[in-house]
Amino acid sequence: MTWYALLVLATGAERVAELVVARRHSRWSLARGAVEHGRRHYPVMVVLHTGLLLGCLAEVATLRPPFRPGLGWTMLAVVVAAQALRWWCVRTLGPRWNTRVLVVPGLPLVAGGPYRWLRHPNYVAVVAEGAALPLVHGAWLTAVLFTLLNAALLTVRIRCEDAALAPASSVPPGTAADATRPARTSVPGGLA
Repeated sequence: MTWYALLVLATGAERVAELVVARRHSRWSLARGAVEHGRRHYPVMVVLHTGLLLGCLAEVATLRPPFRPGLGWTMLAVVVAAQALRWWCVRTLGPRWNTRVLVVPGLPLVAGGPYRWLRHPNYVAVVAEGAALPLVHGAWLTAVLFTLLNAALLTVRIRCEDAALAPASSVPPGTAADATRPARTSVPGGLA
């Protein structure tokens, strides 16, 4: 359990690093006239992602599931891959990446890095990590509960981002052309 607690705490430290980067990027965006969207769902996102970390620790401490090497090591690899994808998104979007939905008017959508292939690559990382981190040590309840709640939250979040970014798109969202073109980018990132 000790090494797992250290993994969860390291993930929490990574979240703090994300917030530091996001705060710096917020100042950059707001100085350029950024408009924030989705303020109402942001606190829910913070609570949910904090709950993921606490749930991992609490479930393993109370139910004491055994570490299953085949599952545990595979899920650890997924957690590491999710972190790599997340920070690739941060690097690709540069100062436009944020945990909030901040859109600077007049900036074109980014179509490089992982956004070349995926519409919302940061949320692929969020989903993968949200399922994998608990499963590293068999915390099935946390994995399932977070996944279900996160699916509901991401539905709201992605709609919010798509609507906020629609003016920057040369192709209207929801059209046949939109469905076939390379991934639209999202300016924000996410807390997980």
